[in-house]
Amino acid sequence: MAWSLRLVEHRLGAGALLSFTAGPRVIFVRSGALRVVAADPDHAPVGADAAVFAAEASGVQSYREALTVLVFELVRQPAGPARGRVLLEHPIALAAGRPWVMRCDRVDFVLDGIAPAHGHKGGGIRCLLRGELRVAVGKAPGQLMRPGDAWFERGREPVVARASATEETSFVRCAILPAEIRGQSSIVYVGPAEGARMRPRTYTMYVDEPFTLGKP
Repeated sequence: MAWSLRLVEHRLGAGALLSFTAGPRVIFVRSGALRVVAADPDHAPVGADAAVFAAEASGVQSYREALTVLVFELVRQPAGPARGRVLLEHPIALAAGRPWVMRCDRVDFVLDGIAPAHGHKGGGIRCLLRGELRVAVGKAPGQLMRPGDAWFERGREPVVARASATEETSFVRCAILPAEIRGQSSIVYVGPAEGARMRPRTYTMYVDEPFTLGKP
C-alpha cells in the first residue's frame, strides 16, 4: 500500500467546524485557537503556536475568533481531493504493520544560522513560518524559502540550510520516524566536522506520538 504525507492549510471563521476521518495527523495552530471535537469532552482550547495529534475520526472548531491551521496528514495513494489549500503532498515509503512515530516540532535559527550537511532517520515536510531560509537538498541548487513555502526531505540526501542574517527564521515540520527513536533526535550529520560547525538552533517539540498503519 502506498502512502503520501500531505500538508493542508485551513482557514476557518469564528465558530466554524472542520471534521476529519480516522488517520494519523498533526494539527498545528498558525493563528487563533481551536477546540478539539471528539469523544473526550475535556479537551482544553489549543492556542497559536501549538499542535495536537489526532488519529481517530474527530474535528476541530475555531474558538472565539478566526483560525488558521496547518494539517500534516498521512493519506493513501491515490489520494482524493483535499479540503483547504494543499501546500505540499509527497510520497513516503512506510511499511504497514510496524510501529512508527509522527513527530512535529519547530526549529528556530539564530541570525545567519547554518544547519550543515545532515540527514534524518525518516522523511517529512517542513513549512517556513517566518524569515528566509536557503535550503539545498542533495545535489540540487539551494532554494530560497519564504513564509508559507513547504518542502519535503526524505532524510537520505544531505541537506544544508542557511537562515536570514537580518530576520528571525523558523519552520515547523512533521516527520514519520521509526518508533524506536521516539524521544530521541533524528538528525544524522554527514561527518563530525559538519556537526561541529553548526550554529545554534533551538527546538520546540509539539507531538511525538506512536501509531501503526493497518495492513491492507
